[in-house]
Amino acid sequence: MGSAPVIPRLLIANRGEIAVRIIRACRELGIEPIAVYSEADANALHVRLADRAVPIGPAAPAESYLSIVGVIEAARSTGAQAIHPGYGFLSERPAFAEACARAGIAFVGPSADVIARMGSKVEARRLMQAHGVPVVPGETPSGQDLAALRTAAARVGYPVLLKPSAGGGGIGMRVVRQEADLAAASEAARREARSAFGDDVLYVERLIERARHVEIQVIGDADGQVLHLFERECSLQRRHQKVVEESPSPALTPALRQRMAEAAIAAAGAAGYTNAGTIEFLVEGAGDEARFYFLEMNTRLQVEHPVTEAVTGIDLVAAQLRVASGEPLEWTQADVTSRGHALECRIYAEDPLRDFLPQAGRVVLYREPGGPGVRVDSGIGEGSEVPVQYDPLLAKLIVHAGTRRQAIARVREALRSFVILGIRTNIPYLLAVLDHPSFLAGDIDTRFLDRENGVLTEGLAAPPPDTVLAAAAMADASATTFPPAGAVRERSADPWSALPGWRMGG
Repeated sequence: MGSAPVIPRLLIANRGEIAVRIIRACRELGIEPIAVYSEADANALHVRLADRAVPIGPAAPAESYLSIVGVIEAARSTGAQAIHPGYGFLSERPAFAEACARAGIAFVGPSADVIARMGSKVEARRLMQAHGVPVVPGETPSGQDLAALRTAAARVGYPVLLKPSAGGGGIGMRVVRQEADLAAASEAARREARSAFGDDVLYVERLIERARHVEIQVIGDADGQVLHLFERECSLQRRHQKVVEESPSPALTPALRQRMAEAAIAAAGAAGYTNAGTIEFLVEGAGDEARFYFLEMNTRLQVEHPVTEAVTGIDLVAAQLRVASGEPLEWTQADVTSRGHALECRIYAEDPLRDFLPQAGRVVLYREPGGPGVRVDSGIGEGSEVPVQYDPLLAKLIVHAGTRRQAIARVREALRSFVILGIRTNIPYLLAVLDHPSFLAGDIDTRFLDRENGVLTEGLAAPPPDTVLAAAAMADASATTFPPAGAVRERSADPWSALPGWRMGG
């Protein structure tokens, strides 16, 4: 790359930790980052770190971060040449990619056609089958009525998984173990799918009871070159939402890893894929003879992309921006290697003692861990308000070490020194997960956390009231007053005021 930035000015159509992550990549590349924000995020960290920030509507996502018209107008008004969608919100909406193209603005991601093709689980399955990529046994009933679903489920064989054709994140998914439960499950699945995706088409898939969820990171350029950047183990999920990810997977042998990587490249090539994406697989069995099946393709950056960056040394966001600007990939497959072991823990504003109820409120104390091999991607700071309208992900803790055992020890120590007070978080729960013998042995599957939930939460306790009150008193005494939001906010000095030194037990 020459001295000029790949894209002079980038609008980031997202919020929270991913917006902050993209801003930091922009700084390194000499790109001017432009943020957007809702009324609930007027004083958010990503707004303060960007060079400029544009308000796009009320707190409700449908009227702000999901408003294609509002985001495109923000890009036009600031002269942004490209838009990075992050993940969630508009990142996998073909209509948004099309709107960017019509406006003459580069979309940092694949084409609208590819997003539509791979966003439909039904169409994606057909494409994979046509190109020899193994898929989970299942079918999509053409009639979509209850009788058709019953026939399909009988052919696939119980237990089955009902899944919406559109969307992801476990929304609308239902496990059905017997025919008597199919009617209620399909009605609930359709209702959720219509609400979340505007599409209630279902397909029936065989339920693999003890499967692992392993995904392969891919990236392609406009010249047709597609590379894999190894795998991520994502089996630690609670209600289909990932909680802890790692690379490499403790379950993959070199031979199995090679077979899955080749299948991922074939899948991306079949889709005509450009930019960064992820091929997700279910893995059944163990060793070289384990079977794997295509699950879906995420046509965007993944939440867990930092573990791939840690083991490969490749900045995926920077690579995305270069590909979006028309540059070819700067490596061949032989150049991409994996070193050591990386783990990511997702820090959520939720209460594990109250069925993981999302939390909202003001962060009165915030102290990130540090040290060799420790990275934190965060969207908050001291004084941040955590709103109720959005996903409760606050930050991601990523560690890298020479071995898996060393990485686990490092992430445990980092979690113990990660201080977030004012709202409840899942940090105690994460420590319980990392201490579980099955996790330490690498003996996990996608239902492990749901199965072991009682064991993992039974020893958790609320923080001592006097500790919280003392922290709150200190924060109140040092509270920062933020200036009001403007129509377009220019970058200013860091507004987060430092609180006096404080530590647990101090």
